Amino acid sequence: MHVHVVSSDVTITDTSPASTVGAPTTKSAPAEQTWTPRLWGVLAVLCAVLFLDGLDVSMVGVALPSIGAELGLSTTSLQWIVNGYVLGYGGLLLLGGRTADLLGRRKVFIIALAVFAVASLIGGLVNNGALLIATRFIKGLAAAFTAPTALSILTTTFQEGPARNRALSVFSVFGASGYSSGLILGGLLTGIGWRWTFLTPVPLALIALVAGLALIPKDRPAAGGGHDIVGAVTLTGGMLLAVYAVVSAPERGWLDPVTLGLVALAVALLGAFFVAENKVRHPLIRLGILRIGSIVRANLSIIALFGSYLSFQFMMTLYLQDVLHWSPLKMALALLPAGLVVAVGSPFVGHLINRFGTPRLIISALTSLSLGYAWFLVTAGNTPNYLVTVLPTMVLLGGGFAFGFSSIMAQATEGIDDSEQGLASGLVHTSAQVGAALVLAVVTVLVADGTAAGSENFAEFHPGVNLVSVVAVVGLLLNLVPLLRRYRPKHA
Repeated sequence: MHVHVVSSDVTITDTSPASTVGAPTTKSAPAEQTWTPRLWGVLAVLCAVLFLDGLDVSMVGVALPSIGAELGLSTTSLQWIVNGYVLGYGGLLLLGGRTADLLGRRKVFIIALAVFAVASLIGGLVNNGALLIATRFIKGLAAAFTAPTALSILTTTFQEGPARNRALSVFSVFGASGYSSGLILGGLLTGIGWRWTFLTPVPLALIALVAGLALIPKDRPAAGGGHDIVGAVTLTGGMLLAVYAVVSAPERGWLDPVTLGLVALAVALLGAFFVAENKVRHPLIRLGILRIGSIVRANLSIIALFGSYLSFQFMMTLYLQDVLHWSPLKMALALLPAGLVVAVGSPFVGHLINRFGTPRLIISALTSLSLGYAWFLVTAGNTPNYLVTVLPTMVLLGGGFAFGFSSIMAQATEGIDDSEQGLASGLVHTSAQVGAALVLAVVTVLVADGTAAGSENFAEFHPGVNLVSVVAVVGLLLNLVPLLRRYRPKHA
């Protein structure tokens, strides 16, 4: 079911698949949707699920030391509580998004959310480290279906243009709020018992499940999808092996024979997938989507945004706790301003996209991130001043995330037919997760020696901060060059 609108002349964002996607233009188009209570209800359900994703990841991250102490897990085993989730999430995102297109978004969303709730409940009750890691992997699998499906439900429910941009702005607020709230809530709940960080999402997921059943309209699967078994097997196997190779490389070594073997096998499977997609009648993924310049730039931009942002926050947790000896709660409060800036700024991004277009907003976002990393690198030390160093950095990063997330998501799904919204959503989420895992893996290698040796010198973090700065600047240049070419003076 789709929302019906009345025709009128309004200003909207051009969504043609040309290089000018996201540039503001004026043309005749349907009027902006009327936001009915049911429409708000659908958005609330989608936002609640994104909030849960952020809440779960950050709460568990804060609780890791307590989990390790109670269950007797080594540091090597403990990392898989995080990486198990990343493995399931990053490995199945593309399949999850396309499955929603082929089987029906509402059906896939509801089933995956139910699995997420059950896995959360089991994770809070088990007393075995291996079982706990298994529940995290299952939750990652569930999130691999809920995340792209939620975005595709949003982009097919809200009309492309001002309505969708506004919805994406609200959507991004809840993602950032979930992560920042999870840091604080995780610190509080861990003091009571780490199991509460797993059990707390259960009632929230059940409420979202019931509301989703009542509010999300039924939709029909994409016509003529067929069953691409070879594509599904090679894609899933290739992505799982690729993500596993990335997240296990810091522990095993990048040049270890097992790591190299995993990478080679992943490349072979993904190569077989691309060959199969060009031959089957009903491919799992239409490869032509990868030839749209604006969508390719959006996927590269989300790698720069997520890869640098999450890796920097990882280093900040080590820096604030190991170098400055701050408590988990104090550290969470120090990082909170970034989440607050996102929560305050994101609602305005939809209007800015309508006025300036996605390319300019993405450039502004990556500029803000680059300045934040540079400022921290220049001003931080072993005894930094919070107001001079940490607070300005968090404000710049929060501004970059606020401008960047909604703009990138809008550009990644613009001009795409409803039958492929799940594919486009899965693609950009995969880029975010796999890109972030790759950057974080390299950052971990760069800072591991110094932190493992118990060093309390900020200089040990310089290589990692330098890397995230380079990642952000490269993303900025990838977006800046096409925009400058568009406005280059024409010679006679």
